[in-house]
Amino acid sequence: MLGGSFWTAFLRNGISAGLIMLVFLLLDRPKLPMKKTVRYYILFGCLVSFLFSVWYALDEKGFVRFSGVSVIAVVGSFCLLMSREKAYLSLYKIALGFYLLAITVVCGIDASRIWFGGDIWVDIVIRVIVVLAILLLILWKIRPNFLEGIEILEKEMSFFSIAALFASVMFVGFVALWPGERTLSVVRGARILVLFVLSGLIQYMVFRIYLHQGRERKYQMEKELLEMNGEFLYRQLKLMRESGKEAVRIRHDIRHHCLLIEEYIKNGENEKLLAYVRQYEGDVENGKVKRVCANETINSILTVYGRYAEKEKIKVTMDVKVAEEIAIRSIDLVAVLANIVENAIHGCLCSGKTEKEINLFIAQKGNKIVIRCTNTCTEDVEFRNGLPASASGGGVGISSIMKVVSDYNGETDFSVEDGMFVVKILMHLATGFESRTAMFE
Repeated sequence: MLGGSFWTAFLRNGISAGLIMLVFLLLDRPKLPMKKTVRYYILFGCLVSFLFSVWYALDEKGFVRFSGVSVIAVVGSFCLLMSREKAYLSLYKIALGFYLLAITVVCGIDASRIWFGGDIWVDIVIRVIVVLAILLLILWKIRPNFLEGIEILEKEMSFFSIAALFASVMFVGFVALWPGERTLSVVRGARILVLFVLSGLIQYMVFRIYLHQGRERKYQMEKELLEMNGEFLYRQLKLMRESGKEAVRIRHDIRHHCLLIEEYIKNGENEKLLAYVRQYEGDVENGKVKRVCANETINSILTVYGRYAEKEKIKVTMDVKVAEEIAIRSIDLVAVLANIVENAIHGCLCSGKTEKEINLFIAQKGNKIVIRCTNTCTEDVEFRNGLPASASGGGVGISSIMKVVSDYNGETDFSVEDGMFVVKILMHLATGFESRTAMFE
């Protein structure tokens, strides 16, 4: 500290608290709407700056010794309360703000002492310039990549890795701001510079490693979804071939129908002709392929797997109410619905029961889609961490469902009720679609 009045201390405290809170806010997804969040941040920042300045005026030495630790505790607690991120990731962002604060303070104080004789206002001006440079760097370079990969980081980073980063950043900050004789020497300056650079490199490399791992995992999942989509297309191709054979048979039968109708007309047997035409209409109506729903992708999936279930002597009941266009990628619909129905068919076949059935309910409510599927199953279904354990040990189908549902900010529930295996899924269409679309831009 270079001393000064209550108001200069208020200005410096405002810069310090503002830097930590702004760094946190720019890299955060808050609980409340952004306008209300910004309002709370401003009010809290002013209050903290005023109280810390009162502390400075009453006990300057105590303030110099303990303000660094106190600002982390006070401002950090507020930021944690305002964030909806996991606690350990929020702790790291608080430590990052403290790290950047240490850089700002060291630059301001040491530059003022070396070149301007310890002028207070030069210190404040340098701090403002450094803070603006840091915020611009975060806005243009760091924030877009961080927010894009924040879900990957939440899944990939462990508590231990975050704790290690937090400890290293806090250590560097405390070494730089530790009260005592701040002698101006080349050795001291070089030591602090090396600490700052090494800490920054460690943070950068750790995040790059975890982002790379997360993206590799995501690409692997996309590969599995594409393979599943290929299997679905193969089943659909088989269905089309069967339909083609059916069309050839119908064309062959039409020739005989025409000859019989021609004979009725020649003989003037109008009543027989009318009865025959009505009978033919009934046969056509009964043989007509009925659409499951208006959405083409869902209709195709359920038609293909419905035929497969019927061949296996499984009774299938479907109640599907979905719009023609919904904000879910076709490949994701295949991953969810094809897995659900195929697992249901597999569960019925493995149940060993004579009466086998599948009941599927799908409904769209606003920007949400609800899926409920029940199927006949064995009595000894095992669950691990709330998920059904695969008898073969693979469990790729369940992992694909979980992956897609999480991408659409949804929820899943698996259970067994009255001898029936029950799958319940909720997906948020608009939010999920926007995030998934952005991922591939």
